[in-house]
Order: sequence, then C-alpha cells, then structure tokens
Amino acid sequence: MTLVFFVLFSWFMVKAKTRRQVIALVLAGTTVAVLIAPPRVQAQGGLVAAIQSVLNVINGVIHTALNSINSVRTAINNLHQTVAWPMQLINQAHSQVTQMVSRYRNLMQGVFTINLSSATLPVTQKLEQVIRNQQTNDFGTLTTDYGSAYGPVPSTTAASEPDRAMTDMDDALALDNLKTLKETDEAGDLTLQAADQLEDASGEAAPGSAPFLTAAAVVASIQSQAMTQKMLAAELRQEAARLAHENALGKHAATSTSQLGSQIINLLQRK
Repeated sequence: MTLVFFVLFSWFMVKAKTRRQVIALVLAGTTVAVLIAPPRVQAQGGLVAAIQSVLNVINGVIHTALNSINSVRTAINNLHQTVAWPMQLINQAHSQVTQMVSRYRNLMQGVFTINLSSATLPVTQKLEQVIRNQQTNDFGTLTTDYGSAYGPVPSTTAASEPDRAMTDMDDALALDNLKTLKETDEAGDLTLQAADQLEDASGEAAPGSAPFLTAAAVVASIQSQAMTQKMLAAELRQEAARLAHENALGKHAATSTSQLGSQIINLLQRK
C-alpha cells in the first residue's frame, strides 16, 4: 500500500505545474500518510517517517524532474528568441515600420486630399461637389444636379425621336459612370483605411502573426483589383456608347440623305 501511495504521489507531483498545486499535494500526501501509518503505538514515529519520506521524494526525484522541465522550457525559449523569432530583429522591424508610417502616411494622404475642384458657376459647382464627395447615398441629388447643368431631354416638338433617344442614352451612360465613380471613390477610402490598419498592425505584430497580416493584405489587394476592373468595365461601356452614338449619327445622316434624295426626285417629277 505504501509503495502504491508513493508511486501515485510522485506521479501527481511531476504533473503539478504551479507552486500552489505542489503545496496542495504535499498536504494531501501528508494526510494520506498519516491515515495509512502503523497503529497508534507507533503513530508518532510513523508520522515523522511519512513526512520525511514525502520530503525525500520532493527533494529527490520530483526536484530533479522539475529541474529538467525548467531546463527544457529555458532551451525552447532561447531557441525562439535567438533562432525562430529573434527579439532584436523583431524590434528592428517594428521600428522600421513605425518610421516608414510616420514619414510617408501624411504625404500620401495629402495626395488623396488635394482639392481639384475647378467649376466656377453655381450650377456646375453643385454638380462637381456631389461628384467628388465620395458618397453613394445621394444618387438622386446627382441626377438632379446633372439635369440642371446639362439640361433635360428635348421635348418631342423640339427634336426628333432618334435625337431624343441618343440624348437620353448619353445622359444615362454619363450618370451610370458618375455613380460608378462615386462607388469606387467610397471603396477607395475603405481600402486606404484598411491599408492604414495593416501598417499599424505590422508595427505591433507579435512573432508568428505575419501570415495573418499577409492574408489580410492579399484580400485588400484583391478588392482593389476588383475596383480597378469595375472602372475599366465602366470605361469600356462609355467607349461602346460613344461608338454607338457615332453609328447612330451615321445612320441618321444616311436616312436624311435618302429622304432628301426622294424629295429632290419628287420635285423633278413635278416639273
């Protein structure tokens, strides 16, 4: 029984991770040693012997095991700090990131915040302001200000149906592209905010977190490329609309020429 007790007690002491757990196991082991000690006649000597045995185990095998565990932990920490994640290089990288952010961020933000407004008339100034405000919740205002600056579609008495159709389509595509531009401007602001957050995080990143920052940067890059593709698609639509407009003008001219030829023939026949 005593042998089993000491084996179990030793195993629990090796598994103990904190000083509080070791003290609790010593007290529990002493109590159990008293309970399994010899009869009352030898109670005094049995208790002393049990306590001494527990202390011998603590100072012997358990102490050696704990020293070995601490040695292994120290070796692992040294490996991490000198080979895997050298603290000196990590601090140097943090310092470089901080210097780059403080040197270039304000300059880059200044480029994006340059005032490029050029309109001089009140009506066109309102349109330019709503085009450049980088918001997507005022498309109705954009349509109204666009109509005020460029005028409405001519009435049926002022222009032919083909001319009215071309005018309406040109206005529609222009507004579509302006709305797309406002959307990309707003998304661009969000991308810049994400870039600032990534810069700040890289300046405070813990060892081993680089893959997560890289993944976030890749996602932001893909989103930026998607915005670029959207702008290219809008440009292609505008170019297609320009070609369609030119073709419509050619068709309209051919129709007008044909009608003029018919009228000339009718006049000649009458003579």
